[in-house]
Amino acid sequence: MAGPDASTVGLVRLGADDLPLMRAFTECMGRVFDDPQTYTGQPPDDGYLTRLLANESFVAIAALSDDEVIGALAAYELPKYERARSEIYLYDLAVVPEHRRRGVASALIRELRRIGRERGAWVVFVQADTGVEDAAAIALYSKLGNREEVLHFDIPIEDGEGSR
Repeated sequence: MAGPDASTVGLVRLGADDLPLMRAFTECMGRVFDDPQTYTGQPPDDGYLTRLLANESFVAIAALSDDEVIGALAAYELPKYERARSEIYLYDLAVVPEHRRRGVASALIRELRRIGRERGAWVVFVQADTGVEDAAAIALYSKLGNREEVLHFDIPIEDGEGSR
């Protein structure tokens, strides 16, 4: 049986009063990325999440179908120093497998772009791994924007190698 397409899915930008929805959002990410330990193994307390959701530079958008989170997008607004504008970093985007290829991810990105325009951002940027597991993401992002080849480095906060 076919599920809803993007036109019947509700999009909600989460705010400080949306703690239960944020917890479902995080569970969706863990399930889609097959990494529940990272996303739900050590959940932040309510105070932390409330502060995060109240922070205008953090954007969490949930795609809902029958009150179930079927898609989730997390992004951060990065104010620029060289001009009075910002960039939006699309950090995580997930759609549960049974709802893929129905425009949900595109709808989430359209909503992020709308929010970015409202906030004076000039671009949304996103990273994707070159491996096979990100092939669908790369195809989606290629359809929506210009591809750039860049290197990404993780610099540990602690001296030496540090731990993750």
